[in-house]
Parts: sequence; structure tokens; C-alpha cells
Amino acid sequence: MPSQRPRPVTITDVATRAGVSIATASKAINGRAQVRAETRERVLQAAEELGFRPNAIARSLLSGQSRMVGLLTSDSVGRFGIPVMFGAEDAFGVGEMAVLLCDARGDSIREQHHLRTLLSHRVDGLIVVGQSTDPRPSLSRGLPVPVVYAYAPSEDPDDVSFVPDDVGGARLAVEHLLALGRRRIAHITGPVHYQAARDRAAGVRAALEDAGLTLCGQAWHGAWSQRWGRQAAEMVFRTDPEPDAVVCGNDQIAAGFIDAARERGRRVPDDVAVVGYDNWEVLATESRPPLTTVDMNLESLGRTAAQQLFAAIDGGATPGVHRMPCRLVVRDSTAPAPA
Repeated sequence: MPSQRPRPVTITDVATRAGVSIATASKAINGRAQVRAETRERVLQAAEELGFRPNAIARSLLSGQSRMVGLLTSDSVGRFGIPVMFGAEDAFGVGEMAVLLCDARGDSIREQHHLRTLLSHRVDGLIVVGQSTDPRPSLSRGLPVPVVYAYAPSEDPDDVSFVPDDVGGARLAVEHLLALGRRRIAHITGPVHYQAARDRAAGVRAALEDAGLTLCGQAWHGAWSQRWGRQAAEMVFRTDPEPDAVVCGNDQIAAGFIDAARERGRRVPDDVAVVGYDNWEVLATESRPPLTTVDMNLESLGRTAAQQLFAAIDGGATPGVHRMPCRLVVRDSTAPAPA
């Protein structure tokens, strides 16, 4: 005679074991705030003893939540958006949330279409990932679910946004060079209409002012490219032939600068130390020499944004633009100044 398959454990079994109502057991398992701590502990212990694993559909019906969130990105290249999304997905996985990903490719019409699609799937909330740190139009007004913005902040100060602290990141770069005894520091960065370029230039200037120093020449603004790094190197050396360090607005500019410096017979890091920005590892680690650079901690930023979305779903959002700390990754393109 074939053995009978054991009956699945239900929420009713958990409620009976814990000595509470089915509604109280459901609230405790789904983390609702209306349950006393000791009652929640008793319910969770009963669920553990019985081996209770809630069915996803039943869980959504009991909690009023779909256990799904939307990730809406505009970063078609993915250089910055992908690490943010990896971090967010890590946090959603811990929270047992399914993730629906849509790529608007920088197109506002496509973005609205994806937004309607995500809402039709009854997502509990949205993370909107931008392609730059420039503020973007808000999507939040009139939506039935909370929205958190990552990398590109919302223009609405009442929204919740997470961005890298580019002013602080540039300060790290300058403070590192100053600690190495470098004093004649130049700055080459991206287009002036980019918020990231302006913030990084502001951080460089502020760190130098705190040390009683000024920038070597001017802040040179151009494209985010190796070509611009090479061109700007010529301008830097023509304006002041003896800079002993350069902070670059991204790793591509830094790689271009190093190429041009080598062609002029300048040794990196002996004659001139170089710091990049972004920690784009495929470039930073293969540069000659490997590049000291600022890492924006984008996976951590994504995880924090996802955790804030959990809080927003439960009604505990913290509005405003939150600037997340960067870190310096030291490699061989920086060294103490020659005696």
C-alpha cells in the first residue's frame, strides 16, 4: 500500500500551536507592527517547530502585499546601474521579494509604459535607477506604491533618493595625495553640465582649501573619455609644467592622462601621482600602472535603497537626498613624493 504524503502545515496549525487567532498568527509571520513582541516570538517559534513555510499566494492574500517589487532603470549601458541593481536584488532576496526588471533605455515614453506594466502586476514598491547623478523628474505623484530613487535623485525633495557622495569621494582622493606629500595637484574631469563633474570639482577645491593650497591651474572640463584625458594632459603641462599629482573625474580620463604623461617622459607615480574615479575594474586594474581610484560603493547604495523601500512599504520612509560614502582603492598609480 503506497504511503500517504504528509499534509502540509497550515497557518491554522501554527495559530493552534501558539494559542492565538489565525489573524494574529498571520500578522506575526508577516512582520506587522500590531503584534506584541512576546506574541510574535511565540508564533515564530511555533512556525519553526512545525516547519511552516507560507505559500507565496496565501502569504500575499493574508498580508495584502504581492511580495513583488519593480526595478525601473534608465541606464542602457549598465556601467553604473548594474552594480546598483545587484545590491538591490541582494536585499530583496533576503526579504523574499520577487523583482521585476524593466529597462527604459533613457526614453521617457518607454519609462511610462514600463511603469504602467509594473503597476498592473501589483508591485508593492519601485526602485528607479538613473544613468547619472543628475536630478531627474519625479514619478511618485499619484502612484499607489512608494518609490525610491537610486543613483539619480528625484527633483522632488519629498521623495526618497540615494546618491554617491561625490564631494566626499573627491575629498578622499585629495587627502590621500596630500598624505603622500603631494602639493601641486591638478584636476581633470567631465563636462561641466554633469552634476557629478561639478560635485567632484567642488570636493577637490574644498580639500585643497582646507590644507591652505590652491588648485594647480584650473579645473579642466571635457568628455568622460581617454581621448580627453590625453588632450587635457597637454593643457595641464603647458599651463604648469610641474604638477606632482592629478585627480581625474573618472578612470577613463585617468588612463588617457597616464598615456600622455608617459609619452612626455613623466613617470607615474614617481613624477606625478594619478587618482581616477569609479573603480571600473576592467580598466583600473589593467592600466599601467594599476590605478588608484575612488569607488562609489554602488552595490551598497543599491542594498540601502532596497532596505529603505522595505521601510517605505511599511510607512517608515525618510524623504530627502541621502548621500552615501565612497571609498578609496589604492593601487600603484600613487606613491609618496620623492624626497
